[in-house]
Amino acid sequence: MKGKWKIRKELKIGVALAVLFFFVAFTERKLGSQSVNDVIVKVENVQDNHFIDEEDILKLIRLDRENLKGADLTRLNLKEIEDRIKSDRFIQDADLYSDIKGNLIVRATLRRPIARIIRNDGPDAYVAEDGTIMPVSSKFTARVILISGDNVRKLLEMENITTDEWGQQLITLLHTIGNDDFWRAQIAQVHLTAKNKLIMLPQIGAQTIEFGTADKAEEKLKKLKIFYKEILPQMGWNRYKRVNVEYDKQLIAE
Repeated sequence: MKGKWKIRKELKIGVALAVLFFFVAFTERKLGSQSVNDVIVKVENVQDNHFIDEEDILKLIRLDRENLKGADLTRLNLKEIEDRIKSDRFIQDADLYSDIKGNLIVRATLRRPIARIIRNDGPDAYVAEDGTIMPVSSKFTARVILISGDNVRKLLEMENITTDEWGQQLITLLHTIGNDDFWRAQIAQVHLTAKNKLIMLPQIGAQTIEFGTADKAEEKLKKLKIFYKEILPQMGWNRYKRVNVEYDKQLIAE
């Protein structure tokens, strides 16, 4: 009896394994020949920055949506398509994958602008959160701090402003202003002089702020906050035409 039970048990195991191998092989064949059912584009609009939309993403893919339907998924070079999408300056990241229904999912994440470069002799541009220089878009205008002046051409010549120390200091300052409710409400524009010094223009008030270079930003902003919170409320918002925080341990107001 024990020998028969052992044989039956081994037989059941063998049948179960055969069924399992069949389903695995069937699934592999099915996935291997799976065709594209539809193309679904998902654009992650960081902070609702609608610079580009679904149709723009499809143009970057360079493949017609209707032609993609029915195509063999295994013959699509998803990495190559991802690279095409990422080549656009508005795109921070892109990811392509298929779901169990055979849909090709295209997920794109947009860069977030933190400043807009303005000039009289050419088109404007944006500085993205990661330092990338982006073109402007006819579809969307971001409300960010403005950058102007003699040295904006230097920024426009860069693909990313963080490639040198000057650019790293500048973007650190832009982040500090953009991430702080107080400074966003105070600073409207940063003017870059030919000597890489910054002159800030406030949202309210007639004074210009001589900031010096972009280094030691935290220390200079502390002095500037004293001017806004302790001096201006007592002396009046239009009393001063110039304030200088460039020099160590000095706050000059005239």
